[in-house]
Amino acid sequence: MTENNVLRVENLTKIYKTGGLILGKKFKAVDAVTFGLEGDSANIFTIVGESGCGKTTLARMILSLIEPTHGRIEVLGKDILKLSSKDRGKWLPRAIQPVFQNPFEAFNPLRKVYPYLIHTATKVAGIEDRGEAVERVHQALEAVRLSPDIAERSPYELSGGQVQRLSIARAIIPRPKIIVADEPVSMIDASLRMGILNIFKQLKEELGINFIYITHDLSTAYYISDQIAVMYKGSFAEMGSADAIFGEPLHPYTQLLMDSIPRVDRKWSGKIKVAVTEVEEYLLPGCKFADRCPYVMDICKKKAPPLFRMGSGVEVACWLYSDSKEA
Repeated sequence: MTENNVLRVENLTKIYKTGGLILGKKFKAVDAVTFGLEGDSANIFTIVGESGCGKTTLARMILSLIEPTHGRIEVLGKDILKLSSKDRGKWLPRAIQPVFQNPFEAFNPLRKVYPYLIHTATKVAGIEDRGEAVERVHQALEAVRLSPDIAERSPYELSGGQVQRLSIARAIIPRPKIIVADEPVSMIDASLRMGILNIFKQLKEELGINFIYITHDLSTAYYISDQIAVMYKGSFAEMGSADAIFGEPLHPYTQLLMDSIPRVDRKWSGKIKVAVTEVEEYLLPGCKFADRCPYVMDICKKKAPPLFRMGSGVEVACWLYSDSKEA
């Protein structure tokens, strides 16, 4: 791992078992995912996919909220799976912070927000001086375009957009290098979503915070992203720059998404939603999209494709782009 690597995920896998301990079946909610955040400047890396594709499971493993079955996660050069529970509790929150879908879950609805922010400054960020802690809180509120007066209210007195901005303020108080934002605008009024996304862009530029943005919404993905990974049934189907992925999608699944999604808001249509009965398909050998792909070949049903790197820099998991298609 180089000194410019902020995050490195290697072969990250999470296996769940359904249907009981004895007769249950195993499936890979996340299947050997590898990617990284690196470089001299901060990036917004978006993981886009339909419900049930594994993107939230992946996010929760990166946040150390659930343990992976196997794989490796390095944050700022440290293998977080090898950290002691003490270090995970103290060091990791200073390096990586979450912003969740429901902002009201981040605060007690009957308690004022301000004490939460001060607690984050003193206990998580480790600021011992009270005046400095207050200043850090005020800086965070200013960064998300809120006045300190709002933090003196309880969450139930505020709108969803205001509470989400407060949760973002709380996340940036420790000055993390990474924020994992899991569907952060899906519960926010449509008229306010772009304001939240613009705050993410501003934080990236001004504070150097990297974002892992989890979403099912292609319009926000295209607007905010530097890099995009399209996730399908636990694996990355395609990964590259936003312009490359949206300009010329390579994987048949990505192409299907572009053709199937309404052009106005570009959200998933019900036509391609993974059904519960399809869980067994996770166990089949070969490409997970083989049963739907119009270009399917014999090798697609026998062997899962790796990510082939194209000249554009896009990586695509499809045998169509292999120099050799021999089984």
